[in-house]
Amino acid sequence: QLVSHSNRKTKRKFLPNLCQVTLQSDALGRSVSLRVSANALRTVEHRGGLDAFLVKARAEDLSPTARDLKRDVEKKLAAH
Repeated sequence: QLVSHSNRKTKRKFLPNLCQVTLQSDALGRSVSLRVSANALRTVEHRGGLDAFLVKARAEDLSPTARDLKRDVEKKLAAH
């Protein structure tokens, strides 16, 4: 609840900054379209790409789509 100088109280929602992005997966050899927050996108770049991000991330922190990708990436990396 925000309060102005005149003490008027207004309700406000803080929404995540979501972006529709296409990321390249080196392990899978294809691009993947995902809806992620800007903060998550920065984390992906910081960790060195989508594959590294998915391998390091905990499964319970990921969306169902990202969990499926994580499983596929781990299978591909284990096969090599």
